[in-house]
Amino acid sequence: METAEPVRRTSEIEEFTNLYFIHPIAGRLTPRLAAMHISPNTVSLTGMLFGISAAFAYYHYLDLPFAVAGFILMIAWHVMDGADGQLARLTHSQSELGKVLDGICDYVTFIAVYVALAIVLSRQYGDWMWVLVVAAGGCHAVQSAAYEAQRQEYNFWGRGQASMKLPDPGAAPPNAAAMTPAQLLMNFLYRQYVRLQLLVSGIAPEFHTRLAAMLDAEPERAAEIRRRYRDMFAPAIRRWAVLSANYRTLGIFIGTFFKMPQYYFWFEILGFSAILIVLLSRQRARYALFLEGLGSLE
Repeated sequence: METAEPVRRTSEIEEFTNLYFIHPIAGRLTPRLAAMHISPNTVSLTGMLFGISAAFAYYHYLDLPFAVAGFILMIAWHVMDGADGQLARLTHSQSELGKVLDGICDYVTFIAVYVALAIVLSRQYGDWMWVLVVAAGGCHAVQSAAYEAQRQEYNFWGRGQASMKLPDPGAAPPNAAAMTPAQLLMNFLYRQYVRLQLLVSGIAPEFHTRLAAMLDAEPERAAEIRRRYRDMFAPAIRRWAVLSANYRTLGIFIGTFFKMPQYYFWFEILGFSAILIVLLSRQRARYALFLEGLGSLE
């Protein structure tokens, strides 16, 4: 099994703007942060501050320069969000606390922006706008959890990155007795998020069971099995990237640029949800096709 984990995220499944813009910038920043002994969690929190600042800017989106400022601040958050993971992998300081904190910072950024826009929209169109924004936020959480689970699954099965394995959310941590109350809370929150990921991502347990059994039984064929997995699933995971935060950031900016952010929230509820349903359906079919193909290796 491959165990070395690259500093940057897996390129063959990476979203286009991350691959050629966000992560190269973060990659230049990461060694400087490491030289300054800045922790990944500090980078995550700094990114969250950029996100909250974006929310203040979008609160004034009816004034175009503020909408542009909100977009720029969101890009800065994306850069820091890329840098914290790169820094954790570079300095070998990954932790469940870091994963939870990174997720919290991401959600705080979007919650802040959504609340800012909801306040302005409710003044224009009435309090029902809060219902629209809350519903969109719920859809956002489900869609993002599904996308991240698919990415983790690819890195675990396709690249052999053990740290990407989704844990059993029902199992207690093996070192629970030695954990502080804060660590236990972070572990609990992380496992609840994993539970959500498994619930909405369409990942098939029987697929995992058979693939794991084959890798264990025939380690000499592991490289070929993983190659076949990458060949089949990498193009699919790239299509899942339409559910990434990058396109939401762009959608929010387009909506505020034309002074109609409510249409972004409608698309998040209807458009992104429809896309998720299609992606899940195709992924299930792909699992079955891959398992059929494994028969030629048995």
